[in-house]
Amino acid sequence: MKDLAKIMQQAQQMQAKMQEAQDKIEATEADGVAGAGLVKVRLKGKGELVSVSIDPSLMGDDAEILEDLIKAAHADARKRLDQAMEEAMKAATSGFGGMMPGFKLPF
Repeated sequence: MKDLAKIMQQAQQMQAKMQEAQDKIEATEADGVAGAGLVKVRLKGKGELVSVSIDPSLMGDDAEILEDLIKAAHADARKRLDQAMEEAMKAATSGFGGMMPGFKLPF
């Protein structure tokens, strides 16, 4: 019975750390850049596009080029955000690997 109580305590600790990690992820922001800094975007932790910055020198160019640069900047920010989220989740779950053999997290 003591083993079950220990497992439950560890599960509660893991749940608290997971919530803390999710809160941290939601507060995290990442910048993406394209066209050597001519287009910049900022995303929040869940991929929400917060801002777009376009260098005025591009305004005379073809709109298609501008759209492609925005897409590239968004993809860059998303990649960086995914990396930050992965690192945060690894940090949150470190030390719980041996908690229960065969136990897998939902992600």
